[in-house]
Amino acid sequence: MADQYAQSGEDKRPADIPAIRWEEPPEGPVVVLLDQTRLPAEEVELVCTDASALVEAIRSLAVRGAPLLGIAGAYGVALAAARGFDVDDAANALAGARPTAVNLSVGVRRARAAYRAQLAEGGDPAQGALAALAAARQLHEEDAEASVRMAGHGLALLDELMPGGQHRVLTHCNTGALVSGGEGTAFAVALAAHRVGRLRRLWVDETRPLLQGARLTAYEAARNGMAYTLLTDNAAGSLFAAGDVDAVLIGADRIAADGSVANKVGSYPLAVLARYHHVPFIVVAPVTTVDLETPDGASIEVEQRPGFEVTEAMAAQAPVTGAGGGIPVAPLGTQAYNPAFDVTPPELVTAIVTEEGVVSPVTAGALAELCGRARGGGDGAAAPDGVAAP
Repeated sequence: MADQYAQSGEDKRPADIPAIRWEEPPEGPVVVLLDQTRLPAEEVELVCTDASALVEAIRSLAVRGAPLLGIAGAYGVALAAARGFDVDDAANALAGARPTAVNLSVGVRRARAAYRAQLAEGGDPAQGALAALAAARQLHEEDAEASVRMAGHGLALLDELMPGGQHRVLTHCNTGALVSGGEGTAFAVALAAHRVGRLRRLWVDETRPLLQGARLTAYEAARNGMAYTLLTDNAAGSLFAAGDVDAVLIGADRIAADGSVANKVGSYPLAVLARYHHVPFIVVAPVTTVDLETPDGASIEVEQRPGFEVTEAMAAQAPVTGAGGGIPVAPLGTQAYNPAFDVTPPELVTAIVTEEGVVSPVTAGALAELCGRARGGGDGAAAPDGVAAP
C-alpha cells in the first residue's frame, strides 16, 4: 500500500506569520497579507495601502479561501474608510473581485454596514472607519472561533462514521490556516484527528492547475507533522478502487439554499467517486458560506480563470516565455477551459459540517433551519431532522 512508505516529519508548529493582519505604521494603516502565490518556496508578505491593491491580491490569489476572503473584504472596507477613499466604490470593487466565494461579499457588507450605521448616528468619517475596523476584527475573531468548533464537530462525525480511528482522509485544494482566521475548515478537522492520534493518512490532491494542494496543503501538513501523501488529481480514482480512502473532506466557496456546494474545480469528480465507492463525502464550511439567496447549484456564478493558468506552468528560477509569466506547455494559441470551481449536488454530499452543527442528510429545510438558528440566536430547542445539534 502506498501509505506504508510515506513518513511524517517531526511535529512542528506553523510559522508565526498570519495569513492576514491589520497594522498601523506611522505612514498610515495597511492590510498585510502572506503572499500565497510565493509558497512554499518563500514566505513573503504583501502590504496593501488601499483597496485597489487588495483587489489585485484577491484576483491574483495572493490571498484566497472563502473565509479569509470575507475577512479581507471587511478589512479592505475599513482600509478605504481609514485612508479617506470612497467607501462604496471600494466595497463594490472588493465584492466583485471574485464572484463565486460568497464570504467575500458577506465581509464587505458587514464592514460597510458598520461604517454607514456610525455615520447615520451622527458620527464623522473617522468614527465610521473605526466602526468598520471593529466589524472586520469581530469577523476575524468569529472565524477563528468557528474553525475550532468545526474541527470538533467534524472529528466527532468522523469517529461516528468510522469508529476506531486511523482515518485515511482525502482532501482537495487548501483549507487550512491559510484560508481562515483560525486553523481552517476541512483541514482543521484532519488536523484535529492528527492531534488525537486518529489520522493515519492525509491524501493531498495536487489540485491543478495552480497546485494549491501541492504548494499549500502539503506545506501546512508538513509544518504540523502530519502523515501525508501528495497525488495528482487524476490518481484519486485508483486510491478509491484500492480501498485506501475512508472519507473525503473538502471546503466550500458557496453553498446554495438546496445544499449544492461550489468548491475548487475537481471536487465534483471526487463526490462521484466517493458515492460509487460508498465513501463519506463531507463538506466543512462556516455558516457564512451558506447563501440562502442562491436557490440551487445552477444559480451559482462560477468564476472563469485565465487560460494561461492551464497552458503555462510556473517554475521558480526558470526563464519566463509565456504571456502569463510561465513556461508554455501547450502550442501557441491553444484555447483553455479553466473554471475555478465546480458544483456538487446535495445528493452526493454526505454531510455539511459548520460551527453550528452538522447537516445530514443535506436538505434545503435543514440548511435553512441551521442558518436561522445561527443568525437568529437559538433557544436550545431540539434540532430538526437532518441537523445535528451542536
